Amino acid sequence: MTEEIWYLKQCDLFRRLSAEQIARLEPGCRSRRFRRGEPVYLPDDAAEWGMVLAEGRVKIGSSTDDGKQTILAFIEPGELFGELDALDGEPRQEFAEAAEKSHVVLLPAGALLDLIGSDASLAAGVTKLIGLRRRRIERRLKSLLFRSNRQRLVSLLTELAQQYGQPSVDPPGVRLAIKLSHQDIASLIGSTRETVTIILGELQNEGLLSIGRRRLVLTDLAALARAADGPIAAAPPTAEVL
Repeated sequence: MTEEIWYLKQCDLFRRLSAEQIARLEPGCRSRRFRRGEPVYLPDDAAEWGMVLAEGRVKIGSSTDDGKQTILAFIEPGELFGELDALDGEPRQEFAEAAEKSHVVLLPAGALLDLIGSDASLAAGVTKLIGLRRRRIERRLKSLLFRSNRQRLVSLLTELAQQYGQPSVDPPGVRLAIKLSHQDIASLIGSTRETVTIILGELQNEGLLSIGRRRLVLTDLAALARAADGPIAAAPPTAEVL
């Protein structure tokens, strides 16, 4: 078994593949390693591959004409990504970038399409995955439209706590086991780095979280969750971070 196939078998979608199905995929599989900040693919690239993240973390996003970025999702090890464009044969719509040092297994689009067409359970799994990601993006869009910057940030923190939260002793609370810069957070909620810095400072002063170097501990998760559903407040003014 090649390294690519071993990693592929760690993906929930492909774990139940038969030996015959694996044999059909194996000849075309490739793998690539990416440095932190290196693009995995860019908008308008030909979508020749579906991808499985073997190690690291990848962020999916889009950019405006003036260079502003919005992060749509983070991909974790064992997840399939880039599959939708590969299956419909259209050029890439978003960008994918290594959020940290990453190892990606590449699956030929044609072989992936043939496999999905011949395996109903795999087709259902891919459809479910696409639906889950779509709902997540739709929830974030509604948050952008109807909530203040503070509410969007608080909602994001509680969402990240569900996915990446780990117990913290000093200070006590829930530590987010994902390193995000203030710019990353701003790109996730459609705000600015300066505004994010101000709101995080306010939340820390209120005893709801503790801030370290690219580390966040939510010290009162219950109160933070209630704040996400509170009345919409005016967005705080932006200011330069010293």
